[in-house]
Amino acid sequence: MRNSEMKADRRLTAGRVPAVLVLIGAGAIAGAASAARAEEPGAATQIDAAAQIHAQRVAVTVCGTCHGPQGNSTQPKFPRLAGQKANYLAAQLKAFRSQSRGDPDAIGYMWGMAAELDDDTIAALAAYYAGQKPESGPRADQAAITRGREIYDHGITAEGVPACSSCHGADAHGTQDYPRLAGQHEQYVLKQLGSFQSNMRNVAIMHGVALNLRSPEMQSVAAYLQSQP
Repeated sequence: MRNSEMKADRRLTAGRVPAVLVLIGAGAIAGAASAARAEEPGAATQIDAAAQIHAQRVAVTVCGTCHGPQGNSTQPKFPRLAGQKANYLAAQLKAFRSQSRGDPDAIGYMWGMAAELDDDTIAALAAYYAGQKPESGPRADQAAITRGREIYDHGITAEGVPACSSCHGADAHGTQDYPRLAGQHEQYVLKQLGSFQSNMRNVAIMHGVALNLRSPEMQSVAAYLQSQP
């Protein structure tokens, strides 16, 4: 691209920013901008500015219908994406695109939604949501939260259930390749644990974790996670 074309493209991109600001607010732009150069090891080092702006628009006008424009879904059926790990989000979007993630909502919603996403858009969407500020959900019964935290922190040795914190972190904010769970909808967590338990979501680690969890224990863990900031 010639210098004159590059300058024109930058002017065009700059002209689009106010429209995006109107749609998603200054906070969203700041979050996406800070995520434009990925911080996590192994992630792409640079996200093209045009892909970034396109991803913001897709997040607001398409993804936002279910997940909220900034990723803080208010519908318990759909997961909260704000603050989620970029590596994990990118991997899940690629799994939806390749139709290798087979739980019911993946088939019913996300296979079609992800079918036309290219790698650049996936990376930019993942960075956008990773840069948003997550919100904690409503608190459930305190006894359930206390029991859920115990299981999350220590597992259930007698039943062969490992501690969730060993992969997802002590604060449930996730690690490089394991998702953030803090603030996630209780209903969504329960649904995914059920999918792991039945092997509908074929993830060997999570199948082993969920296999020996009884329904009350799952509910306690889900209640605890929803309440976390």
